[in-house]
Amino acid sequence: MATRKKTKGKAKAKRKKTPISKASARKKPKTAAKKPVKKSPVRRASPKTTRPTVRATVKPAPASPAEPAAVTATSSMPAQGAPSEERIGVVTHYYSHLSVATLRLETGTTLRVGDIIHIRGHTTDFSQRVESLEVDHAPATEVGPNDDFGLKVVEHAREHDVVYKVRP
Repeated sequence: MATRKKTKGKAKAKRKKTPISKASARKKPKTAAKKPVKKSPVRRASPKTTRPTVRATVKPAPASPAEPAAVTATSSMPAQGAPSEERIGVVTHYYSHLSVATLRLETGTTLRVGDIIHIRGHTTDFSQRVESLEVDHAPATEVGPNDDFGLKVVEHAREHDVVYKVRP
């Protein structure tokens, strides 16, 4: 491969700035001020084209104060499952591109294909029928607490969401 020799010549000379002449340093002459535009006379809308104004209506106060509504017992515990539900586990991970959640079951519980589950969390709350269970990438019909398994879900599930089994 051929090599190039470096040139040993003069460096390029810097360009000198031209001195400012008095003629170019003068200020530009001011242009004459524009004349103000005459405004057209104000047109008033005819009574036919005017829009009706919105008037606020005031409701009369009730004669007797209303009694406060009774507090129900279900409103005090929204994070717990319904009485027909049994807590069986917790979501450990969610794979959004597959819509698959991995679950950790509590001891003494099992989950089968066809069971109805309810997943509830901070922003999650949905029920579905178990249609697909996989243990180590192999389909399964039943899983126990020691199995590491994935479950196809219909909505987004998040880590630490609680899984309930709905009793028929």
